[in-house]
Formats: sequence, C-alpha cells, structure tokens
Amino acid sequence: MGLPQKNPYDQYKRTEINTANQGKLIVMLYDGAIKFLNIALENMNPKTYDIVNTNIIKAQDIVTELLLSLNMKEGGEISKNLMSLYVYFKRRLLEANLRKDPEIIKEVMKMMKDLRESWDKISSKETRGDQHAGLHSKGSFSVEG
Repeated sequence: MGLPQKNPYDQYKRTEINTANQGKLIVMLYDGAIKFLNIALENMNPKTYDIVNTNIIKAQDIVTELLLSLNMKEGGEISKNLMSLYVYFKRRLLEANLRKDPEIIKEVMKMMKDLRESWDKISSKETRGDQHAGLHSKGSFSVEG
C-alpha cells in the first residue's frame, strides 16, 4: 500500500502560503473570512443554521488569527486601530451568529472587503525586506475550508 494521494489544490495552497509575503498572507486571511461569511449568508435562506454557525465561527477564527498576529510594539497607531476593528468584528460576528442576522454579516463583510483591498495594495508594493513588519508579526497562517 502506498501513501494516500494528497489533494493537489491543498498542496498548491500550502505552497502559496509558504512563499507569500506578509501582506499577501493577510490578504489570504481576509479572502478566507469573506468566503466563509458568504457561505453563511447563502445558507440564511433556506435556514440551514448549522452551516451558518460553522462558517461564522470559521470567519471568527480568522479574525482571531489576525488579532493575534498584530505586532503592537512596532505597529503604532495602525496596529491599535486594526486591533479595535478586529475586536469589533469578533463582537459583531458573535451577535450575527446569535441572532442569525444577515445584515450584521453584510456590515462586517463590507469592512473586511475594504481592508482586504488596502492590504492587497500594500502587499503589491511590499518588498522582500518586508517593509510592513510593524503591523503584523511574521507567523504561520492557515486558511482552510
């Protein structure tokens, strides 16, 4: 018996994560959270609340990862502002999950999309020297479905 075959898409994503610059990793985390919130929204009607719950929790986990990755020592005011936003996202997503309120999910998603766009611009300008190390620390990230 040979080793089980690994999913080529998973291998591709793992390689993409391992070779991405810091800004690109942040963008990938936002992409994951937005994807999970879209799935949650799609399952509000018909009311498949188990799927809604699971995907809101996945988005919350990504927000927690973003929050924990902040470098508060070197990030200054920007890191403090991001921390406040991430805490707000977590609180609103908890509320959305308890109430099963699609409007709260849409609110958080809109802000995440705006932040994602900003990080995408930053990461496209980022050099190998990692100019933005003060905002987020270098850590390991994973976006899994």
